[in-house]
Amino acid sequence: MATASGAFKSREDHRKQLELEEARKAGLAPAELDEDGKEINPHIPQYMSSAPWYLNAERPSLKHQRNWKSDPNYTKSWYDRGAKIYQADKYRKGACENCGAMSHDTRSCMERPRKLGAKWTGKHIAPDEKIEQFELDYDGKRDRWNGYDAASYAHVIERYEARDEARRKYLKEQQLKKLEEKNNKDDKEGGDSDNEDCEDALKVDEAKVDESKQMDFAKVEKRVRTTGGGSTGTVRNLRIREDTAKYLLNLDVNSAHYDPKTRSMREDPLPDMDPNEKFYAGDNQNRVSGQALEFKQLNIHAWEAFDKGHDVHMQAAPSQAELLYKNFKINKEKLKVQTKDDVMEKYGNAASEDTLPRELLLGQSEKEVEYDRAGRIVKGQEMSLPRSKYEEDVYINNHTTVWGSWWKDHQWGYKCCKQTIRNSYCTGAAGIEAAEASAGLMKANIARKEAAEDTHVPVEEKRQATWGTEVPEDLILDQKKLTEAIKKEEERRREEKDERKRKYNVKYNDEVTPEEMEAYRMKRVHQDDPMKDFLH
Repeated sequence: MATASGAFKSREDHRKQLELEEARKAGLAPAELDEDGKEINPHIPQYMSSAPWYLNAERPSLKHQRNWKSDPNYTKSWYDRGAKIYQADKYRKGACENCGAMSHDTRSCMERPRKLGAKWTGKHIAPDEKIEQFELDYDGKRDRWNGYDAASYAHVIERYEARDEARRKYLKEQQLKKLEEKNNKDDKEGGDSDNEDCEDALKVDEAKVDESKQMDFAKVEKRVRTTGGGSTGTVRNLRIREDTAKYLLNLDVNSAHYDPKTRSMREDPLPDMDPNEKFYAGDNQNRVSGQALEFKQLNIHAWEAFDKGHDVHMQAAPSQAELLYKNFKINKEKLKVQTKDDVMEKYGNAASEDTLPRELLLGQSEKEVEYDRAGRIVKGQEMSLPRSKYEEDVYINNHTTVWGSWWKDHQWGYKCCKQTIRNSYCTGAAGIEAAEASAGLMKANIARKEAAEDTHVPVEEKRQATWGTEVPEDLILDQKKLTEAIKKEEERRREEKDERKRKYNVKYNDEVTPEEMEAYRMKRVHQDDPMKDFLH
C-alpha cells in the first residue's frame, strides 16, 4: 500500500483498499502513481512505501527512499544509435579515405572497402556519425540494460500471441469438423430421431458460440502493464493461495528438506502416500521424467562416445551430438531386430502361428497296428517317430555306440570300448580288458610305492677316494701314519702360502700312501663349502 494519508478509514473503506491492493498485485488494476507520475510497485512493503510523518507527504511517493544528494552532472541518457549529423558533397582533408566521413579514420571504417575510395573519386561521401560522450555514475557504468528499449520486445510478444491464436483457431476447426462428420454419418444411417438431430445441431451451435469456454484452459488473460508484472500472463499458472505450500505437506523435521532461498524441495515430502492421490512428488520428479530423462541419456551417450575416440561434444556441437545419438538408436534397433531374426531362423519360433504336427502335439494316433508274440508287425504300419534335426545313431571309427553313452570320473566316452577320447578308434572287448589290466597294474605300482615309503631302509654312505674310485672295504688306515700325514700336509700348505719358508733342496716322492691321500682329502678346501673362509 503506497499511501501516505493517515486519516481514519471505516471498515468498508479499509476492505475496498485491501481489494484494490490485491487487484494491483495480480495485475488486474493499474498501479498507483507518485507525485512525478511514476508507477509504484504494488509488491513494495508498506514499511518501505510509507513516508515518515515529519515529511508531511500529501500524496504517495517514494522520494524518501531515493538518494537526494545525487550529482546533477551525471546523466542517464545513452548513445543515439545510427544518428547522422552532416553529409558533405566532396572529400575533405583528414576524412576517411574509403567512405569520406570525418568521424573516423580509414583503419576504423566499417564500410565495405571500395575499389577506389572517396578520396580519389570524390563521390558517394558517407555522412558523419554522431559522436557523444557521457559522464555516467557508478550504477550507470555497471548497468547492462542501459540504453535498452523495452518496446523492441513487443514484436516477440505479438508473434507468440498470433501463434496461440492460430492454434486455438485450428483446434476449433478440427472440433467442428469432427462434429459435422459425425452428424453426416448419423444422417446416412437414417436411424436417428428428430430429437437427436436437434440435439446434434444444438451441440454444433454451442461449439461455434461458446469458444471461450471450450478453450478456457489455454486462454491467456490480458493484464494491465504495471511495474509489478508484464503486459500479459496466465493467471492459471499461478499457485492458488488456498493451496497448501510444499513445505507444509509434511511437518516432520526428518522429512524432505526445503530450501527457502530457491523455494525448492527435491525429495518427496510424502513418500508413503498413494501416487495417484499425490499433488506434489518433489522437484526431482521433473528430472527423471519427460524430456529431462532424454536429455540426460543424450549427455551420457556423448560422454561415452568421446571416451571411445569420437569427436563429439554436447556443449560445443549439440546438433551433432543429437544426430549421432539418433543414428545410434536406429542402428541399435536394427541390430536388435537382426539378432532376433537370426535366432528365430536358427532355432525357430515357438510362439508363431504355425501349427505343430499331430504326432508332436498329441504323441498318439488312431492307427491300429497288430504285433505277434515275437514283436513283429502282423497288421498295419508302425508309427514313424519324428526325427530330430541333429544327427542320430551315427557311429564313427568302428564304434557300436555313440559318443556320450558312457560316463566315468567326470568324463564322457564310448560304452563299447570305454574310451574317453572322442576321435579314438574302437578296440572292443580287448581294449576294455587292456584298460582294466593297465588300471590294475597302475594301482599295484601305487600300492608298492606307498609301502616302500612306509618302510624306509637307511642307505650306507659309500666313501670315495680322491682319485674317484670307491674305498675298498678291507682298507685299514694306521692312525699314527694318518696323524703324521696330516701334519706334513699342513706344513706343505704353509710353505705354499709363504715362499720364504720354502727350502732349496726339495725332494719329491711320487709314491702316495693311503694315509697321505686321506690327509689330503681331509685338508683340501671345497669350493662349494659356505664356511671355507672361516677355516684358517
